[in-house]
Amino acid sequence: MKKILLVLLIVIGYVGGYGYGRWYGKTAVVSAKGERRIVYYVDPMHPWYKSDKPGIAPDCNMRLVAVYEGEQAQYEGKLPPGMGPGAIRITPEKQQLIGVEYGRAEYRAGVETVRAAAKVALDETRIAKVHSKIEGWIDSVSADFTGKYVEKGQPLLTIYSPEALATQQEYLLALKAKALLADDPMGHHLSGSHDTMLAAARKRLELWDISDEQIATMERTRQPIKNLILDAPISGFVTERNAFPRQRVNADTVLYTIADLSTVWVIADVFEYEAAQIHVGQVASMTMPYLPGRTFHGKVSYILPQVDATTRTLKVRIEFANPGYQLKPEMFGDVEFRTGGARSLTVPQSAVLNSGLRQVVFVDRGDGYLEPRDVRTGRQFDGRVEIVSGLKPGERIVTSGNFLIDSESQLSAAAGSGGAGGAGGVGAAPAGGQHDQQNH
Repeated sequence: MKKILLVLLIVIGYVGGYGYGRWYGKTAVVSAKGERRIVYYVDPMHPWYKSDKPGIAPDCNMRLVAVYEGEQAQYEGKLPPGMGPGAIRITPEKQQLIGVEYGRAEYRAGVETVRAAAKVALDETRIAKVHSKIEGWIDSVSADFTGKYVEKGQPLLTIYSPEALATQQEYLLALKAKALLADDPMGHHLSGSHDTMLAAARKRLELWDISDEQIATMERTRQPIKNLILDAPISGFVTERNAFPRQRVNADTVLYTIADLSTVWVIADVFEYEAAQIHVGQVASMTMPYLPGRTFHGKVSYILPQVDATTRTLKVRIEFANPGYQLKPEMFGDVEFRTGGARSLTVPQSAVLNSGLRQVVFVDRGDGYLEPRDVRTGRQFDGRVEIVSGLKPGERIVTSGNFLIDSESQLSAAAGSGGAGGAGGVGAAPAGGQHDQQNH
């Protein structure tokens, strides 16, 4: 009996020693590889459920996640003093794995871009309506089609006017009489009245827009001009033509409309909520889909005082130089206004998680700890967001990988509150820790 007991003790000791040796050897290998020790396993959806073995969560059938040594604090709600709910610690290795990047909250001058649809229009200050100040009949037409370009002073048409012809004859008679009296020794007594008649006749010709050149020709030839020439008052394009040979005209007839397109107006429709950022004298740029790679630059010259009741837009007038006449009336384009603002605290847009009800930024608290911070945002410009409240200048914040961090933050907050629901993330679990089976 004693021999049997002795043999059993030797076997147990050998087996125990062998097993201990295997366990000790395995521990040494793990340490040599630098791997961390698994403390326990948790349900990723319900971190308060723990197990000392890997497997499947009984409530949602999800695979349990290993919790390594040093990570217990974030799953057990044990955080350093001063940390808010949902703060978590993520090792540098894991941060690199999920692509965490950082930036800083800093002051920047706000430069915004206001975009608006626009249409090219005629510069109304560079339009001329051509009328004849005398009644008569058109004899010939030089500007004989719409769209023709004419220079200032270029003949547009000739017109026969009996009234103008009679006035020319009066003027020539007055000239002849003045010449005769100049040779008469007694003519000085009548020269004053003839000078008055001559001046009156010439004034009527000038008021009818008969040019000095035509009057000079008449004085030289001593013959009236049957068909008077009507010249272009400005350089530009004929946009309207109502002049045809043998047509009777009077002072009410609009013979031509001429538009100078060297400068054009562009009318932009700016939404009323952006209208306060636009002012007279502001620089604007315009691009057009049918002129790729070309940008035109102009200045705001006027802002109409009334908002369109249908589109809720305000019409802004911009003046553009038009060399080469590439901008043509009724063309459509896209206008951009660059507006400057005061310096404000900003972060990159990617740093802000926006659920619609909350805006959250993750702040680096050092030693791998990341804390969710509720913020209130303002304007957006140049890829950044204005922070009205919630951050201080210079604070280091997460700019990439924050969606995954937010998920872990929610799990951490849920575990720390015993399943009462997380408060750290944008999409925190509802109060009471109720589990929606349909979401798993």
